[in-house]
Amino acid sequence: MKNQKTNIHILPAYFLNPTNPISVNLIGAGGTGSQILTALARMNFALLDSVHCGLNVTIFDPDTVEPSNLGRQLFNEHELGMNKAVALTNRVNRFFGTNWKAVAGKFEDCPKQANINITCVDTVSARKKIAGILNDTRALSNDRDKPLYWLDLGNGRNSGQVWLSTIEEIKQPESKKFNTISTLCDIFETYRGKMESQLENNAPSCSLAQALGKQDLFINSVLANMGASLLWSMFRLGALEQKGFFLNLTDFRSTPVPV
Repeated sequence: MKNQKTNIHILPAYFLNPTNPISVNLIGAGGTGSQILTALARMNFALLDSVHCGLNVTIFDPDTVEPSNLGRQLFNEHELGMNKAVALTNRVNRFFGTNWKAVAGKFEDCPKQANINITCVDTVSARKKIAGILNDTRALSNDRDKPLYWLDLGNGRNSGQVWLSTIEEIKQPESKKFNTISTLCDIFETYRGKMESQLENNAPSCSLAQALGKQDLFINSVLANMGASLLWSMFRLGALEQKGFFLNLTDFRSTPVPV
């Protein structure tokens, strides 16, 4: 009896040896977004050190830094009242010497093309709007910033998920060893009924204690670092056997999602 081939998704060769920095949209600069931006900066430093063109990141967020954000999100007292995307981008650019851009508004209001789109937003409705915008880009020409991947990070109080999907079919090479997968379905295509039935709680928190009642102190950072590790695998290995995972900090359990 023949062994069943392992499913694998192989990235475009351009990701491993690009002629320009890989463009990234980071949508949301709150609990998870502020953490993953730092991870992206570290990743960019490592890529540049390995003779890669690195990343060019644009951060979107319409919100300002509030007292309840301090401690759980990566902001300090001197940044109170500042736009979140602007505050984080200024800090990262100064520390790492990058020239990344901030947009003090919603991605839905001023969309921009990028090879990788990372969403760290609070609501299902925002994800749905962004998914619609990304899907509308499928017919675009072969621009160097052509949208190819969507990485969505979402969480509740003690659990969350990271989900990588392709925005359009990625042509795969022939393989005798692996079953190559050209399309990775997004989370709406896989769990449409469950996603659309979720209740949304967007009421602002007045203090860190109240905010921690909604989300554990470390759920965002753990999710962001594991999600960044998935991205790093894309550049380091050029292929993926898992397209994401479900995380539960209550029992310290992570369940991978195969491609």
